[in-house]
Amino acid sequence: MQSPPRPSPPSIDASACPLCGGLNRCAMEVARETGRAPEACWCTQVDFGADLLARVPEQARGLACICETCARRASEA
Repeated sequence: MQSPPRPSPPSIDASACPLCGGLNRCAMEVARETGRAPEACWCTQVDFGADLLARVPEQARGLACICETCARRASEA
């Protein structure tokens, strides 16, 4: 007897913040898409705390960047 098909994982949009859905404007992601060397991205200058990273849905971890707005809000809290 065959096992029922597994549902496919949801598609992750790497250009969207996994917390708010807005554009993350990550230079690293643009570099991956275009094949060009990344320019310095704002995210290399920010400390993403463990509490903020823990809010990212498991299926998006390592696949989509948190946007600058969410990162700033978390650092101000």
